[in-house]
Order: sequence, then structure tokens, then C-alpha cells
Amino acid sequence: MKAPAAAAPVRRLAALTVAVLAAHALLLQTAPRALAPDAPAPARALATRTLVLDPPQPTPPPAVPRARPRPPPSTPPRPANPVVAPPSAAPVQAAEPSASPAAPVAPAAAAPLPPVPAPAPQAAPAPEAAAPAAPALTLAIPGSVRLRYSITGEVKRLPYSARAELLWQHDGSAYDARYEVGAFLMGSRTQTSAGRITPEGLAPTRFADKSRSEVAAHFERDKGKVVFSANTPDAPLLAGAQDQLSILLQLGAMLAGDPARYPPGTTLTIQTIGPREADAWLFTVGAEETLSLPAGEIRALKLTRNPRHDYDRRMELWLAPAIGYLPARVRLTQSNGDVVDQQLLAAP
Repeated sequence: MKAPAAAAPVRRLAALTVAVLAAHALLLQTAPRALAPDAPAPARALATRTLVLDPPQPTPPPAVPRARPRPPPSTPPRPANPVVAPPSAAPVQAAEPSASPAAPVAPAAAAPLPPVPAPAPQAAPAPEAAAPAAPALTLAIPGSVRLRYSITGEVKRLPYSARAELLWQHDGSAYDARYEVGAFLMGSRTQTSAGRITPEGLAPTRFADKSRSEVAAHFERDKGKVVFSANTPDAPLLAGAQDQLSILLQLGAMLAGDPARYPPGTTLTIQTIGPREADAWLFTVGAEETLSLPAGEIRALKLTRNPRHDYDRRMELWLAPAIGYLPARVRLTQSNGDVVDQQLLAAP
């Protein structure tokens, strides 16, 4: 009874072994023939190769295109996008091309540009020699005063006499001058000058000459011209211009301010405005003289204006320091020989 019970496991084990062998035989018959070649391949030498795989790179954010620095002319052209192999401790064989696309490689940093040599320092050009500036005028304006004169003269060889008065007033910034001459049976004639007192002296704004009627000259300094009421052409206004009355006072202020600046022989040229025209008056400084006048003896410096044209008159002018270099005597000689001699009658 015990023998059959012991044989049962043996029979089950044998049946299981047969089933496993049958399953292996079936699997070998249904497998692809590529995995089981028909004939054994000849033995070959073992060959190895190394593949270098770049690690996956994160997708960079879009960059703003920048101008690539241009290498200097002496630097040879560099290949675009050079491939930089990763560092390794052992020599690395060349890798065969891979079917997958290569990962983007960052461009190599551009080589620094060579320093540009600084330009050699150049010597600064020598400054041009500036023309020497004219020394500033030193003026001494006389105080307000009234002067009286006696006049003797000759017209067409007929003698005559008259009286004249010079009234000079100013407040330090504006001035007014009035010269009036009158004679019996001859009427009167008046000249007036008004303007400002500046560092350069008198600056007339209006000059008038009146006998039977009045004619005037207007100094339009902002426009640089003189306008005449007699309908004569305008005249350009030059620096330091005076009128026929203010010029006597301006010359006195110049000589009083700096007498040593005008030694004998000095020539002074001043644009002088009359009631109808403008002209340049030239005065030559002479020596100091002692005059015998109705007002008494007085020392005065003589200036002479010689005629420049045929119709000009000769003027001899004596300016006396005792009365602030105002006129002590004026003598006029016309081209036809007529003479007017004005002498100081009374001084303040």
C-alpha cells in the first residue's frame, strides 16, 4: 500500500519536467531568425569605441541680438561657433556622428581688443598777439558855469562888435549847453546841445542851430546814425562823435583830465556833427600862452583846426585851466578873409 504513494510525487515531477522541455522547444521554433543565424560567424577581434554624449541643456531664454565685436584688422578670422570638447582626465577618441541633433553650443568669448594708443600730445598754438587796447580816457568835466564874451569881427572889411554867452549845466549824468550871440541890427543866433555824460565824455542826443529858423541833428545811437531835420542824407554815427558846440567842452574835459597825455604836436580827430552834415575835425595841440583879454591876463593852451576843404574855416581855440579848460578865446577865419574873434569878458 505504501509503494504507490511514494511513486506519485516522482510521477508528478517527471510530468512537470516534460512540460517545461516542451515549452522551451516551442519557444525556440517561433523566435525570429535574426536572433539565431544559420551558421556560426567566424571569430573577430574585439573592437571598442567611446561615445561622448553631451548632457541635455536647458532651453535658454530668447536673447536680444547684439552686435558682435569686430576683431582688429591684424587678428585672423575665427571660425564661427567653435565646438569645445568637455575636459577629461584621459585622451578621448573621436566620436562617430550621432543620429540625434547636437545640443546648441554657446559662442566663444571674443578676444579683447588691443588698447588703442593715445594720440601724442600736441603743443597748443601760440596765442596771436592782440592789438594793444587804447588807454581809457581820463576826463574832468567842469562844473556848471555861465561865461560871457565880447566879440569883434569884420565882414567884407566892415568891422562889427557883439556879445555872447555860454551857459553850461549838468547834474553828473545829463548835460545841457547853450551858446547865444547877439549884435545890434544883426539879430541873434543860438546853438544848443543836449545829451548824457558817459565814461567816454559827452554823448550828445540833439544839436540845434537857430537864427531865423531852426535846423537840428538827432543822434540815433541805437541805430548808429545821425538824422538831420534839413532833409539832408543821414550820416553814420562814429564812436566819440560830438556836435559843433559840445566839441569845445569835450576837448576841455580831455585836457583837464590828463594834460600830460596831449603834449604839443598831438593831433586829435573827432567826428563833428553840424546842423546839416557830419565831418571830421582835426585839432593840433600847441603850446600854452598867456592871453591879455578883457577879463585880464590868463594862461591858456592853444589848439588849432586847419582847413581840410576850400570852404572850411580855420579855428584857433584857447582853453584855460583857470576856468576848467573852458574856452577863453576862439578865433575863426573864413576862407574869404572874414574874421570873428571871441574873448572872455568876465569869469565867475
